[in-house]
Amino acid sequence: LRLIISGNMNTFEIEALMDEEIETHESESEVPANSLALVGDSLPAFGIVAAVMGVVHALASADRPAAELGALIAHAMVGTFLGILLAYGFISPLASVLRQKSAETTKMMQCVKITLLSNLNGYAPPIAVEFGRKTLYSSERPSFIELEEHVRAVKNPNQQTTTEDA
Repeated sequence: LRLIISGNMNTFEIEALMDEEIETHESESEVPANSLALVGDSLPAFGIVAAVMGVVHALASADRPAAELGALIAHAMVGTFLGILLAYGFISPLASVLRQKSAETTKMMQCVKITLLSNLNGYAPPIAVEFGRKTLYSSERPSFIELEEHVRAVKNPNQQTTTEDA
């Protein structure tokens, strides 16, 4: 906003700067999600390694009774199960949530960008806000009336008006 108020930059320069800021945000916010996804992708392999080590341990005990040998092999299989459970049940979904949160934040930044640029290009503030509103995901986008009521409530916090009152 400081750059806009100073008036030293034209709209194209401000747009390029905002694009760069959004791109930087996207790059930074991808790191945790990608790291978790990498861990999630490698956990099944760790499970397989644990299973192989368990089978080797079981084979070293081949002279024991069948019941004990069966228990050792079962313990070996737990490693595979644990690796798959952690990967696909916890870590990968968590990485997906982080990616979704990052995308939502990026979408909000794009909304602000479109709104500010529309205003800088000479559109009236209500029209600029409408341009920004249209960029939001439909699940997050308030209706025109909801947005208008919210703006009225912010302008006049003591007055509670709704479309039914009008």
